[in-house]
Amino acid sequence: MTYNSVDSADLLAAEELTPRTMLRVASERLSTVRYVFVVAIEDGIANVAQRSALEYSDAVLIGWPDGDAEDVHDPDNREDVAGFIAEVEKRIDIFRQAESDNDVNVMADTLIHISEYVAQVRKSYQPEFLLPTYAEIRRFVQQQWDEENAAHAASAQVTASDAKESVTDGAEDTLKEKTRVH
Repeated sequence: MTYNSVDSADLLAAEELTPRTMLRVASERLSTVRYVFVVAIEDGIANVAQRSALEYSDAVLIGWPDGDAEDVHDPDNREDVAGFIAEVEKRIDIFRQAESDNDVNVMADTLIHISEYVAQVRKSYQPEFLLPTYAEIRRFVQQQWDEENAAHAASAQVTASDAKESVTDGAEDTLKEKTRVH
């Protein structure tokens, strides 16, 4: 993953020149990390934690506002927002190392933290923005996972039962055939 790190002083200067730059930077960072994560997990079956991390990042990004949207306002404390983005940058370094190590579990955990900081940036500009917590998303994804596994187990049980019935029927037919011959 390649990106250019941004420091707080540069962000504050950019924000002064072009208001709401930090809002754009935050969404770009999360979008990029999310994409890299999707590529990293696409060859396997994502576990609950990985699915939850992805769903949470999606929830933060869904309906991302334009800088000139009616419900977007300049933040009360730009330094706080720059601090959130600085934390995102730190987590991106961790994410990059996990990607290099091919450690999707650390990538998932780091994606969650990045999403949390980006959500704080969004909330600073869009105070009325409602976002479910990661815990809520995790519970929902766990419930889906459990339902999928239960359906899969029931399907496997039916398949096994059908196979057993087929073997039993075949054995009965063989026994009848041997009985008729004698």
